[in-house]
Amino acid sequence: MRPTWAEIDLSALRHNFRTMNRLVGPQTTVCAVIKADAYGHGIENIAVALQQEGAEWMGVTSTDEGVQVRDAGVNTRLLLMTGFWHGEEDEVVARNLTPSVWDPWQVESLQQTAAKRDAKARFHLKVDTGMTRFGIGMTDLPKTLELIRESPNLELEGVFTHLASAEVVDAPDVEAQREKFAQVRQVVQQQGFAPRYFHMANTAATICHPETRDLMVRPGIAMYGYIQRFAWASGGRGPGFPIDLKPVLSWKTNIISIRQVPAGRFVGYNGTFITTRRTRIAGLPIGYADGLNRRMSNRGRFIVRDHYAPIIGRISMDITLLDVTDVPDAQIGDEVLVIGASRSCQVNAWHHAHFADTIAYEILCAISERVPRRVNSQ
Repeated sequence: MRPTWAEIDLSALRHNFRTMNRLVGPQTTVCAVIKADAYGHGIENIAVALQQEGAEWMGVTSTDEGVQVRDAGVNTRLLLMTGFWHGEEDEVVARNLTPSVWDPWQVESLQQTAAKRDAKARFHLKVDTGMTRFGIGMTDLPKTLELIRESPNLELEGVFTHLASAEVVDAPDVEAQREKFAQVRQVVQQQGFAPRYFHMANTAATICHPETRDLMVRPGIAMYGYIQRFAWASGGRGPGFPIDLKPVLSWKTNIISIRQVPAGRFVGYNGTFITTRRTRIAGLPIGYADGLNRRMSNRGRFIVRDHYAPIIGRISMDITLLDVTDVPDAQIGDEVLVIGASRSCQVNAWHHAHFADTIAYEILCAISERVPRRVNSQ
């Protein structure tokens, strides 16, 4: 087996879930978002651990993720955050999945399927308050509510929206979207509906905009020990800081070769790095096929023996090279922290994102399936 793996710390996950629950208080339900294979952490183990910790709700992307979680033995409520597609209605009702709905055809097909099964199908209506992505607009809201009223096998359990700039503490569109959502709530209630949940807050909104927490929050990246870039860079600011979160994933590999080369040697594809001194180069069995972002070439760094070691040359499909000249006694077999912390050094997903000009979400989600996840449940 290639010596490249990720370790998943379920005790950190449980800590983060409890932290978010304490932050919002007992009046607000935490819907822990586990979509996209739990942000690359492995959806089945994460879902089981959260159920054991007492999670009432989890958010997944789609029907197939919902089915995967159900097959893992998880019976908590599951919100399909991007709804369902034609032909999935029967699975949605049969597996007690809760879809988000924003289009009349979804209402109609869900009603038909629930009636056929003599069942009651609960769903959450998604409204667009400014993200301009998915969601029903204010203009179409009244007639959609009328269609829902005419669907006896459906229950409008929740109404929600998504904030476009929640990670920015003073973003004016957050307040604009909140005001629009208040108008949506008024229309819904005036039409005689009394949904149990109204919700709009993701991780950033939950932490930085407590006024958006409402009756449910949907933390995602916080479950895995991270907050948004601005908070990582500044050490946290705004209401709710500091917040104690622990990274759930660490990513490791081993040195499989060490060679010493003179100054003036070209390194890696296209010779993008040239040694300027006698250099010890460590070869690692990790590359972009494992999800390591190629834009970190000649920019990023890992941890070897509690020292930072810079990436030199282009990251290739299966191999990455480090300069370990300044790492005392570095040798073949040494463990390398790709993401993780030693006694005095740390590399996390935001560090990767900084060097790759992206976000921590992409770094975590990109870790490929060929990297085995080793689960620590202690």
